[in-house]
Amino acid sequence: MAHKKGVGSSRNGRESHGQRLGVKIFGGQTAKAGNVILRQRGTSYHPGKGVGMGKDHTIFALVDGEVIFTTKRQDRRYVAVIPAEVQASA
Repeated sequence: MAHKKGVGSSRNGRESHGQRLGVKIFGGQTAKAGNVILRQRGTSYHPGKGVGMGKDHTIFALVDGEVIFTTKRQDRRYVAVIPAEVQASA
């Protein structure tokens, strides 16, 4: 009767699914208004111009345009969307 009994507890605990966090639209790519740019826990990235932030810190585009990631201070990274009209005139 040599059976292992009650030893599997350290191998369990994966019943919840992953949350699919991270960048969904990268810098230089185009985003439409309402597209999710990145999903995060806390504010690793802060909203810039042309983007909004949901209550779960999801950053999404408010206007159509190109996504840009910038660093303004040493520890603050920003995400912005430059509208397509501004790109054409520049």
